[in-house]
Amino acid sequence: MSKMHTQEKQYTVMLDYRDKQGLESLGLMTSQAWYDDPKRLTFTLARYKFAAKMLAGSKNVLEVGCADAFATRIVKQEVEKLTAIDFDPLFVEDTLARMGDKWAFDCLVHDMLKGPIKDQFDGIYALDVLEHILPANESLFLGNIVSSLSENGVLVIGMPSLESQDYASPMSKEGHVNCKSMPDLKSTMQKYFNNVFMFSMNDEVIHTGYYKMAHYLFAIGCNKK
Repeated sequence: MSKMHTQEKQYTVMLDYRDKQGLESLGLMTSQAWYDDPKRLTFTLARYKFAAKMLAGSKNVLEVGCADAFATRIVKQEVEKLTAIDFDPLFVEDTLARMGDKWAFDCLVHDMLKGPIKDQFDGIYALDVLEHILPANESLFLGNIVSSLSENGVLVIGMPSLESQDYASPMSKEGHVNCKSMPDLKSTMQKYFNNVFMFSMNDEVIHTGYYKMAHYLFAIGCNKK
């Protein structure tokens, strides 16, 4: 039986990948998003790309709240070592089950409300996590993150803006208990860092435009107090 081939021979490599290692699969969260709202994945990937570029060249990076870690390899491309944590064992189990050798990273069950990670990281990022932390627990959560950050480390926080919540899905609203406007997020980050840089985001576009029209916010903290 002759080997299957594509109409253009340079694409045969795709068949080789399929036959040798199988097709890549989505994670628990990204699979649901791809089914319900495909364009949402483009937003997620763009957020991870921004975090990756901000932390590019870092030697030891931590992701807090990785969920299914589908986009985590985008950051892994830019840093030397990456560890991802989530407080939900189901997500960690899903991530480890899909882990491939080429983009392997450590993935652990850890709740930042229970304490910091013992290791020290020169870069930490948490995307779509802070809005899920009750305001009463926010100081504990951020304090433990900062305690896991090296003296000259950088923290990247990404979250939906308070102004965006009028347009959020019912499922999102159920978990979003701590959304902020840009001034509030900056003020929160300034409790832990001498320098905080703010960015707005709409769909896949990062900018410094009018924050009340931003759907998503990024805060970058450095030079910790």
